[in-house]
Parts: sequence; C-alpha cells; structure tokens
Amino acid sequence: MKKDYYNVIGVMSGTSLDGVDLAHIEFQIKNDKWEFEILDCETISYDSSWVNILKTAVDYTENQLAELNKNYTQLLASIITDFINKHALENLDAVCSHGHTILHQPQNGFTLQIGNLPEIAKLTQQRVVCDFRVQDVQLGGQGAPLVPIGDRILFAEYDYCMNLGGFSNVSFEKNNNRIAFDISAVNTVLNFYANQLGFDYDDKGQISRTGQCNSNLLNELNSLPFYKTPPPKSLGFEFVKEIVLPMIENYQISIEDKLHTFTEHVSQQIAFALESFETQKNQKKSMLITGGGAYNDFLIERIQLHLPETKIIIPSPKILEFKEALIFALLGVLKMREEVNALQSVTGALCDHSSGIIYNN
Repeated sequence: MKKDYYNVIGVMSGTSLDGVDLAHIEFQIKNDKWEFEILDCETISYDSSWVNILKTAVDYTENQLAELNKNYTQLLASIITDFINKHALENLDAVCSHGHTILHQPQNGFTLQIGNLPEIAKLTQQRVVCDFRVQDVQLGGQGAPLVPIGDRILFAEYDYCMNLGGFSNVSFEKNNNRIAFDISAVNTVLNFYANQLGFDYDDKGQISRTGQCNSNLLNELNSLPFYKTPPPKSLGFEFVKEIVLPMIENYQISIEDKLHTFTEHVSQQIAFALESFETQKNQKKSMLITGGGAYNDFLIERIQLHLPETKIIIPSPKILEFKEALIFALLGVLKMREEVNALQSVTGALCDHSSGIIYNN
C-alpha cells in the first residue's frame, strides 16, 4: 500500500553555478491532493576552483568526465551528509538529487548529470533517487524540462510557472496537456558579464539598468533559429558557449550595454513565447516567477512591460529559491511510488513515464 506521507531531501545544482540547493521537504496527500512544507533549506556555494571546473567541463574528454563524475559525487555526498547532520534529520525516505548538468545534447541522444553514481547512496547512508533525465532522452525526449509535473501538481493555481535561472523555462496547461519548454539563456549570460566587472551577479539588475540597448545586437539575438523551433525544446550551456556569447562578443560595446541588451532580449523572448500560445488576448493571467532572476528588479520590470495583462507573483523566499529542489524531491517521491514524473507533452518522449534511478544504501 502506498504511503500518504514522505520525509525527503531535494537536491539541485543549476547551470548558473550558484551552488547546491538542499531542501528538507515533508509531503502529504490529503483528499487526493498533494501538500508540502519546506522545512530546513540552504544553498551551499561552490568554491572558486569548483566553479572553474564546472564552467570548463563541457570541453572535457570522456576520461576526464569520468574522473570528474567520481569527484563530484564525493563532493555532493559530503554536502548532503553535512546538511543531514547539521539539521539532525532522521527517518528520511530518500534523498532526491538532480546532480549537475555538464552536457545536454538530446538531439544526439545524450545527457550527462554528474553526481549520480551509485556510490552516493553508500557515502550518504541514505536511499538516493537520482539521474532523472537519462531515461527520457533514451525514450526520444528532450530530458527537460522535468519541473512541469511539479508545477501541475503543486502550483496549479497559476496560469504560468516561470523559472528564471541559468535559463528561462515556462510551463502551463493547454487543452488539458502540460506544455513546457526552455525559452532562452538568462543568468548563464548575465552572470558571465557581471563576473567581468568583479561581481558574482548583477544585483537587482542595477548594472544592466545603467546601460543602453544595442538594437543591432538585440535583433541578431532575437533572430536565433532556436526561438522559432516549436516545443518540446531545451537548452544546455553549449548553446551559450558556442552561439550566444560569441555573438555578443562581436559587438564592441560596454559590458553595461551588453547586460542591458541581453536583459531586454530575455524579456522580449518570454513575451513572444507566451503570446505565441495565447488564444484569448487581453485576458488577465497570473505568472509565478521563481529562480535567481526573480531578484533582478530590472528584468522583472521589462517582463512586466512586455506582458502588461499578466499579473506577476513573486513567492516567499523559500519557494522562490528552492522550488526546483522542492520539485525534484517530488519527482523522487513519484519514482518511489512508480508514478509518472515525466510528461510526454513536455519532453517529447514516446510516452509518459516514471524516470530516475533508485540506489539503496
């Protein structure tokens, strides 16, 4: 008989390289409806050497990736163990971990999230549910985004669920199907240029706000073929490294102008993406925005300008910062229950399925 209560940890490392998000979650099913509470949660930042490694690993050889996977699994296990000990967590049903994406090439039938080796269960002394993307790619899907099943189950009151992390992605219901896809790069690019000015990120978009929009660069960015491709579709850091950054670097303009122009590009692409699916114009919609980009006031202002009929909701800090960890915790619970946690309508896989691997300690 399936349980109606789960005590788990969700673990997420995103492409923006902010660090490892950990959230202790309690799930309950009441009257056939999932409820959750985010308890202890924190982000453990990577030190500079790990940031550099994760930034450059896209160019590693197969042997180097294997060694990195082993080392990162040990790092992640130590971070998880420290979190468990710090908060004196007991009787956990599982640790549900996304790992860290290094390569994402679904068009080639390949995706790699490091930190998902079987040893992680023994190192943490916990049952671990992880490696959620590989099966979907094997079934012909994009392996991403996976969060929309959680949006449907936990955040159904919003018309749109938008995440502004390393990339922007959105999910929503249309004709009783969940539609979701990656829209554009966000913090992978904005942080890159903030780093050049000596900052980890552009706090509240204050630097971007001082720049000017370069219309030629904006038009070139908006003309990228990816934006005209219908979903399902997803992005990886390769897109930023090989296409976006070289395009921006062709322009001899200030970093402030690059940040301003790219912020405008992100906001326009979000508006274009939503309007392309909108059947009823000028109808008030609600959009939940999470991820680090929700703290970028300038970006939020530009999105609101381009979507004047959409009410933007910024949730509590726990949900804003740890929504992905929350939802990967849910994906792990659904996997343990042998229930669907990856949607064909979202990823383009052959069918809905229950994705992930369970390692017992």
